[in-house]
Amino acid sequence: MAKTLTLKNLPDALHARLSAAAKHHRRSLNNEAIVCLEAGLAAASVPVPDRLREIRALRQTLGSSDFEPNVIETFKEEGRP
Repeated sequence: MAKTLTLKNLPDALHARLSAAAKHHRRSLNNEAIVCLEAGLAAASVPVPDRLREIRALRQTLGSSDFEPNVIETFKEEGRP
């Protein structure tokens, strides 16, 4: 379900930049804000190789006996609809 977000104390200069970008892209101010938020949050995501490195390091600290391939496959199958 879509949610509503109200921004308070938005600096005039930022509002002007957002408004100009919205006009340039022929979007509403709301849609431009959503696109900017999505782009900003996507850029902050961890790259896949880094995430895999973190996961492998965590697995090393937990030991391998609980994470044999057949156990992992069982968990995958249980999670499917």
